[in-house]
Amino acid sequence: MTRKILPLALVSAVAVAALAAQAKAPTALKSVDVKLPKSVHALPDGPGLAVVHNTCLGCHSAGMIMNQPAMPKAAWEVEVNKMRNVYKAPVAEKDIPTIVEYLTAVKGPK
Repeated sequence: MTRKILPLALVSAVAVAALAAQAKAPTALKSVDVKLPKSVHALPDGPGLAVVHNTCLGCHSAGMIMNQPAMPKAAWEVEVNKMRNVYKAPVAEKDIPTIVEYLTAVKGPK
């Protein structure tokens, strides 16, 4: 029985020693300044631009918005509701129609 317990104890001791060797002092975090490049893209003028600017540009760049495919109003409604309900974007329910109208005006089918 000692022959079975001794190797098990040895393996356990090596494992504990390895874990103890890996335990380090916690990493100290520090603040850094990050300078983001200026965007060369701007949202075009349209109905509700101010609402889109204040609501959507917190997460999306103007370039990202303008690179989306042209979609009909119903598709934009689905996308805006997804941002609000799935991704928890801080979009007021009263602003959804305004955002959808803007996106349809600038990125809707022509």
